[in-house]
Amino acid sequence: MRNHDVVIVGGGAGGIAAAASLLRRRPSLDVAIIEPSEDHYYQPGFTLVGAGIFSTEQLRRSTESLIPKGATWHRAAVTAFAPDDNRITPDGGDTIAYRLLIVATGNRLDFDAVAGLTETLGKNGVTSNYRRDLAPYTWELVQSLKGGTALFTQPPMPIKCAGAPQKAMYLSCSEWERSGALAQMNVEFHTAGAVLFGVAAYVPALELTVDRYGIDVHLGSNLVAVDGPGKTATFKTAEGETTRPFDMLHVTPPQKPVEVVADSALADSSGYVEVDAATLRHTRYPNVMALGDTGNMPNAKTAAAVRKQAPVVAVNALEILDGRDPSAGYDGYGSCPLTVEKGKILLAEFGYGGKLLPTFPSWLIDGTRPSHLAWVLKKDLLPPIYWDAMLKGHEWLAKPQPLQKVNA
Repeated sequence: MRNHDVVIVGGGAGGIAAAASLLRRRPSLDVAIIEPSEDHYYQPGFTLVGAGIFSTEQLRRSTESLIPKGATWHRAAVTAFAPDDNRITPDGGDTIAYRLLIVATGNRLDFDAVAGLTETLGKNGVTSNYRRDLAPYTWELVQSLKGGTALFTQPPMPIKCAGAPQKAMYLSCSEWERSGALAQMNVEFHTAGAVLFGVAAYVPALELTVDRYGIDVHLGSNLVAVDGPGKTATFKTAEGETTRPFDMLHVTPPQKPVEVVADSALADSSGYVEVDAATLRHTRYPNVMALGDTGNMPNAKTAAAVRKQAPVVAVNALEILDGRDPSAGYDGYGSCPLTVEKGKILLAEFGYGGKLLPTFPSWLIDGTRPSHLAWVLKKDLLPPIYWDAMLKGHEWLAKPQPLQKVNA
């Protein structure tokens, strides 16, 4: 059996950022990261791959190159959690014991939940920017279509980046508008939600965008089946089921907790790690923490949220190890840069309860109005901030807040 001070399960954005923040504060700490993947991708860029702006390869780094100095990488997947014994079991290896556990496994894309979807992905006009291998196909479809029906879908929450389904749609419409094809397109947005966007302050600008592109919005409409060869999609609504033809179908897949987490004692009834929403500490296991999409915090599941969570986890983890109570708090911050056209973004930033949490003064970037400066931030600045700041423990505009301030 191997032993570490801190074991981090998951070497994605949350796991590596938390490890880097921990080791910057205490370089002598024995930190292990459990992650099976050889490659690490900048997932927020997938939408821009689907718009022909980035290539998938531009978004890739090797996991080995991102492991913080001083951390141990166990290239494995976890098969079981034993929080009562302070241990985890990786596949093909010895049990690993810890003083403190951080869970950062993300969530799971469940394409299989939609009947007929998996077998037609990447052909018959069916695509999804949520899979890096399919995002280039989105761009191929957008370029080739000169008319017809394009359907864009959004399943029930929680999902990674609640704005991503609309980003794919608006960027596609922006290209069709540029090429002169938009007038020949019938574009429909089918969302399982009851509103266009969950934070009311951003809805007026989004409604103007919908009107500009002539998009037909269907609220309470959830994709349940796809016939790829027949090019039809079936949606469940309050009135029953309805089937729509398509020439292009962009699917946001239903998303679920990672199975090994859902099957463990760490999970709540929905399968996500049960933590205090402010401290990110487990409600039943005091030496367990979670961040990112795997936690049951009611925040927007975005990389921007992880950027704010990682320092909170680092501060509180060290205090727990030292026998003190957590002192740092997470206010639910998340950011959805809603790309309403090529060159303009609605920079939605908000926390728990939909409270607006803008990073910049309104004279520089007004998050409720589309901005070119926000586009520059998204396309040119956020990728290097991710690679060279967030994943290296540099907490630019992400310093942890005192718990008292968050709870006030």
